[in-house]
Amino acid sequence: MKTEIFYFESKESYSALIVSFIGFEKKEVALKPGLNANLRIVLKEGTQLKEIVVYTGKTSKKDNPAIDILRKIWGRKKQNGLRMFDQYQYDKYEKVEFDMNSIDSAFMASKVFKGLEFVFEQMDTSRITGKAFLPIFINEELREVYGDNINKKEKEVLKANKNSGLGSSNGVTVFIKDLYADYDIYDNYLKFFDKDFVSPLSKTGINVYNYVLSDSMYIDNKWCYNIIYYPRRKNELTFKGDFWVNDSTWAIKKINLEASKSANINWVKEIYIEQEFDVLNDSVFLLKRDHMMSDFSISKKEDSKGVYGKRTTLFKNHKFNIVKDNSFYKEEVNYYDKEAFNKPDEFWEENRFETLNENESGIYKLLDTLMTVPKFKRVYDLVTILGSGYIQVGNLDIGSLFSTFGYNDVEGLRIRVGGRTYFGTNDPWRIQAYTAYGFKDNKFKYGISGKWLVNKNNRLILSAGNRQDVEQMGVSLTTSNDILGRSFASSSFFAGGVNDKLTDINLSVFGLEMEPIKNFKIASNFSYRTLISASSTFNLDYFTDNTYTTTKNNIIQSELNLVTEYTPGRKTIGFGVERLDVDTNYSRLFLSYSRGLKGVFNSDFNYQKLQFYYRLPVNIGGFGRLFTTFETGKIFGQVPLGLMGIVPGNQSFLILKYL
Repeated sequence: MKTEIFYFESKESYSALIVSFIGFEKKEVALKPGLNANLRIVLKEGTQLKEIVVYTGKTSKKDNPAIDILRKIWGRKKQNGLRMFDQYQYDKYEKVEFDMNSIDSAFMASKVFKGLEFVFEQMDTSRITGKAFLPIFINEELREVYGDNINKKEKEVLKANKNSGLGSSNGVTVFIKDLYADYDIYDNYLKFFDKDFVSPLSKTGINVYNYVLSDSMYIDNKWCYNIIYYPRRKNELTFKGDFWVNDSTWAIKKINLEASKSANINWVKEIYIEQEFDVLNDSVFLLKRDHMMSDFSISKKEDSKGVYGKRTTLFKNHKFNIVKDNSFYKEEVNYYDKEAFNKPDEFWEENRFETLNENESGIYKLLDTLMTVPKFKRVYDLVTILGSGYIQVGNLDIGSLFSTFGYNDVEGLRIRVGGRTYFGTNDPWRIQAYTAYGFKDNKFKYGISGKWLVNKNNRLILSAGNRQDVEQMGVSLTTSNDILGRSFASSSFFAGGVNDKLTDINLSVFGLEMEPIKNFKIASNFSYRTLISASSTFNLDYFTDNTYTTTKNNIIQSELNLVTEYTPGRKTIGFGVERLDVDTNYSRLFLSYSRGLKGVFNSDFNYQKLQFYYRLPVNIGGFGRLFTTFETGKIFGQVPLGLMGIVPGNQSFLILKYL
């Protein structure tokens, strides 16, 4: 006896389900109102079939009509879609939704949801997996897209953005942008979650997929062939599914892709993609709809609870061969249209490409309702604090909480309390400060820093600050004068070995920076610092005379620093004095020149220092992403240990960047 699992979804209510299959008798199953789950239906054998043909195992690469069709797709893929035109433009609507899934009666009866039972009124059932889910977040965007295939340029203009739900903040937006990268089904490899999947339309596809020509029919008055594909081997980053291809242009009309269950992707249990193409002028096939669904879960068990991430993108109003000046495609350094984030509901009702269903519409109402429930607001605030590391009190953020406790052999147990001004994600100025106390050295430390975005167009920023604290020297070859930068000595709570080679530092910095060209930054700062050993087991003493008879145990140094930094491909969120990276998948070139100014404010040394840093992310097929870095530098002149470029190292078991 063979068992098949099915799931059905309908907005209508039905009292019965009729099940039939060739060779078996029909059966009628009574349905109750609402969700019907775990139905077991057994069909009795009826008329016997003489022959059943089942495709399984490896298909032939020779004399296979599906492979012949695939080769024709390869030959035309560069002439299909938008590639056929010198210039193009269109409107794009994108909807991203997150849903809690695998919700059952035991989950709903949990004490956590006592008094919040009304949220489950928004529940629905996935047409793909059959699991019950609860929408918790939605984001909508409208954009105008312009492209020039001759000059290989593209530009997107945001016209409207709207989001609501649990976690509707800048951090969530960054997560979404990082999660869902754009892809082209005709490319040889499709990148999802930093892994390269082999596309079923890839030229290497015949080595990893089996192809079967299954059917043919007219779709939108175009004769199309249906090809089924499935992986040749397990445990590879591949898909299974089928696609329809036109018989004259060899362009894809429809395609669906489901990631192999054996694909090893952290936290991702399922990936499902659907794409539909529209026919323009009888021969041009343009992407009309792109839908992607991912099932995120810690466990890959079928009944494990997790979160669906769904992105639906629609395209329309295409126009072609409208030439734009090169200046049109120049990326603006800090473009921000405040009105795009404040469109009224009436605007969205008129301009979104498809009407929201009942559950999607309900998300916009859900959060407003939940925020009136004290119990939920407490939980929501707690999750927000754990996610950001800050407790918001009016226009002040208290934190970061992750740096509250630290330990080292000089300070012993260290407690740190800090805060920052916060009026919104696009603040033009920000002040941050902290104070800390070590219970072993019985000393207070502090740091204060201020930044002001003077000019938004070229991101001219003035900054100043002072820090008096304990620091571990030699943590990085490429040094910086960030006043509130992380100190590995004082922020690590668990570390290996003895950590007493620490330095007391009093650092003052005044600087300015600007971004005249997108992702190209120029900065300059003047710093004044004093350094002295913070431990009796470590010293920074150096000889002050040529006879090596006189020593000094502290360093006083004034320094002028010039920096250029180029980060091609970097994408950011926010338009204020501080921004967030969408992801880290970009190169970084950093060049710094420093000049020691002896005699300025009793400074001790004259020297020149060059530093160069280069980081290059490399995608390694199905293994993920490798970050390669190269650092070098040279100091011209004689300097003591405290000013040298020391081989980096630290004794923290875990390094949490930016804390």
